[in-house]
This record gives sequence, structure tokens and C-alpha cells, in this order.
Amino acid sequence: MKKQSIYILFFALIFVYACKKEKKQSDEAVTEEIAVEEVVEKPTKKIIINLTAKSDSNVSGTAVFTEEPDGSIKMVALLSNLSEGSHAIHLHEKADCSSADGKSTGGHWNPTAEPHGKWGDETGYHKGDIGNFEAEANGNGTITFITDQWCIGCDDASKNIIGKAVIVHQGTDDYVSQPSGAAGSRISCGGIIE
Repeated sequence: MKKQSIYILFFALIFVYACKKEKKQSDEAVTEEIAVEEVVEKPTKKIIINLTAKSDSNVSGTAVFTEEPDGSIKMVALLSNLSEGSHAIHLHEKADCSSADGKSTGGHWNPTAEPHGKWGDETGYHKGDIGNFEAEANGNGTITFITDQWCIGCDDASKNIIGKAVIVHQGTDDYVSQPSGAAGSRISCGGIIE
């Protein structure tokens, strides 16, 4: 009987050891699976829009909006056929570029009801107040703008740029005149649509 009890105890210990080993391997597999999931990055959101001529100009180009790894949005606009010098660029309320003068886009995008101003000004600025950029003698101009105050398709209406429009103006934004900076005609337009 004693011998039989020793055999039973021996087999019980082997069984417990085998179960522990199997559980450890199972836990390691789950840990590896979790590690693989953590490495997978969310896809980058990117929108490319065409900017078309308005107000009897020939100004055209593209604007690319890309979500950066830190969640901020980077805009790069490339334009051609501009007059040499400074031009304003803004986001406007509606992605409707149907009118010949670009006014179908409405006013500057201003979801926080601030006064017009230079981006980052303590006294206020519109979420669409990007600023000015320079065009060279050959008519080409480019601007790169990065902000964490925009998003592409998020649920925050005060940040979501979908449904807005990019407007390039003939003149310079003075950052003072209300409500739009006295930047002149709207000479190029592109709707931001997914």
C-alpha cells in the first residue's frame, strides 16, 4: 500500500509539473501576442487636395494634410502662377469652391469664436488663420504649417478640418483687420474632403 501511495504521489507531481509548464508556455504566447499588437501602428491619415483658380486668376496647386506620429497635422501647400510677393492662406468654413470668386466657402473657419489674428496670438486667432507665405519671381510659392489644433476626421468639431476649404488670397494678411485680415481676393480654392 505504501508503494502504491508513492507511485500515486509521483504521478501527481509529474502531472502538476506538466500543467505548470503548459500554463507558462501559454502565458508566454499571450505575452508575445500582446507585444506584437503593441508594435502595430495606426495608419497615417493623409488628404491631398487640388487648389483651383478663382477670381479670374491662374493660381493653382495642391495642399497635402498629413497626420504626424504625435497626432499633429502637417499641411504642405505648393502653388504656381502667383504674383511675386506675400500672399495669405486660410482655412474657410465650407468645402464649397463652386463660386467664381471663392466666396461660397464662407468666412474663416472660427469654431472657437475668436477675433482674427496671427496664429498663436494671445488676444485670439481663428483656427483657420494660417498666415502668409512668399511667392518667388517665377510665381511659385510653398508653405508648411504644423499644428496640434487640427485633426483629420476626429469627433472634435473645434479641430476637425474635414469639410473646410483652403483659400489663397491675392494679398497679405495684416493680422489686424476684422474679420479677415484685409487679404484681398480669393485667388485659389480647394475643399478638404475625405
